[in-house]
Amino acid sequence: MANAWNKNKPSQFPPSRTICLLLVGAFIFVMFFIYFTAQRSNLNTNPTFKTVLPFYPIPPFHCLTCPQSSPVIANLVEGLRYPFLYSLADLGTLPDKPHKNIVRMLKGKLFRKPDISVTIQEVLEKLRGEGRANGLVVDVGANVGIASFAAAAMGFRVLAFEPVFENLQRFCDGIYLNRVEDLVTVFGAAASDRAGNITFFKLVGRLDNSAVSATGAKMAFKSNEEIEVQVRSIPLDEVIPESEPVLLIKIDVQGWEYHVLKGASKLLRRKGRKAPYLIYEEDERLLQASNSSAKEIRDFLQTVGYSQCTKHGTDAHCAKTD
Repeated sequence: MANAWNKNKPSQFPPSRTICLLLVGAFIFVMFFIYFTAQRSNLNTNPTFKTVLPFYPIPPFHCLTCPQSSPVIANLVEGLRYPFLYSLADLGTLPDKPHKNIVRMLKGKLFRKPDISVTIQEVLEKLRGEGRANGLVVDVGANVGIASFAAAAMGFRVLAFEPVFENLQRFCDGIYLNRVEDLVTVFGAAASDRAGNITFFKLVGRLDNSAVSATGAKMAFKSNEEIEVQVRSIPLDEVIPESEPVLLIKIDVQGWEYHVLKGASKLLRRKGRKAPYLIYEEDERLLQASNSSAKEIRDFLQTVGYSQCTKHGTDAHCAKTD
């Protein structure tokens, strides 16, 4: 009788409900598995940058694999609306008397501001006021990043070009100290009018004066030794796609400015407000050492639509009207 009662007793869980419970259980298990897998993949034992960079024809300089510069002496720069940390690249007496900045730091004072950082922020502030807030800042002859970090401190994206390894080390210091790895991409290359390799002269003790021209490199520092090296060169037109807006190009390459501009012909031919604002060094002695001239540059800029250029010290500023 007991067995008969068990056979005739209806099941506590009808088949439809049992199937439902199994499906819900399977769904919860799958969701838990996906979550656990995602959590494990997010574990990061190495402090790597997670920036997703666009494709470039040459690889950006990889700061994380670069040997650390030494010593690192850095401080905030004074007098800027958008301050940034600057890592000294030269502990000598020229060009900006870095030893005085060290004394200032020991006294609890900020570093004196480099003029180009002021100029960069003033120009970008003006462009932003005109409604031009989106676009790249291109820093050619970036040295240790004074111009690049002035722009990044304002939130602008930067592409920088610097062929001297020792300067790239200091540049990497600045990327880390200013926490701008998501904004600044630097290439260990010289911008020029053709892709390939180019002879470059590093000036010992004055790396900021290194140049493609040996004469230009040693013009102001004849007693310094220069070292001949081969560096990569590439035109800006091959790095920056036509779809990428560019706000500002700053060029300081010790007389090689004409070749940099020639390599950016497509970019410079953009119309009106789509064309970048230009700041380039216009030092006649350095230009002649590289077999070019201020007139040659101005004539070329006229052909690509830059009719308004003004001189600011040793720099020229050029822009297109609407």
